[in-house]
Amino acid sequence: MKQSLFTVILLIVAVGISSIIFFFFLPEFITRGGPVVILLITVTIMLVAYIVERILTLNKARGKAPIPNFYRSFIIAVKDGKYDEAMKICEKQRGSAAAVLKAGLETYQRGLRMNMSGDKRLAETQRSIEEARLLEVPFLERNLFALSTIASVSTMLGLLGTTIGMIRAFAAMAHQGAPDAIQLATGISEALINTAGGLFAAIVGIVSYNIFVNLVDSFNYSVDEGAFMFMEIIKEKEAQ
Repeated sequence: MKQSLFTVILLIVAVGISSIIFFFFLPEFITRGGPVVILLITVTIMLVAYIVERILTLNKARGKAPIPNFYRSFIIAVKDGKYDEAMKICEKQRGSAAAVLKAGLETYQRGLRMNMSGDKRLAETQRSIEEARLLEVPFLERNLFALSTIASVSTMLGLLGTTIGMIRAFAAMAHQGAPDAIQLATGISEALINTAGGLFAAIVGIVSYNIFVNLVDSFNYSVDEGAFMFMEIIKEKEAQ
């Protein structure tokens, strides 16, 4: 499914679910926050969906076995010249790291079959690794921008709800004589509820964004480390 289509479908579903929650399941003191609460619930649902998607995606990118164990098995097979076995290890592992190393190994084996010069084999192998890595990076970083955007939008929505509530509160105080106590309390409640909702979504969005950015950076470093070890081994083999 294309990313834009996924986002549109998620937005439509989130609006529907948030409307149902607002009108049928929320206590009265929260519904006093007004229609902005529906928008805050919508972005919160989207936030949860993106967090779940990121967790599943990163788990899939790691592959089946722990990455250090995978690297150990792969490097031993390459050192022993068992390239077919190393290829099977990558196919069994799956994930982004395995895809990058598999691309490099396939190119290196093709260079051996075509009797390329050592320098050309190494250059082609390095190029394949870089290309495979560039293909994996968008997969790892997908929806991170959405998380940061939701965190920013949540803050603005909370501020919007706060402003609307304060307008109502001051309008109630503007009456001649005694202020309308009910309207005053309703306006203040609306302001505070939207403030709390906006801050909650923003905090969750910012924290989850930073966590996933760190995880992606660590994973990219791990992939680079595995590719570096692989290149060093085949360089040693070419030098023999």
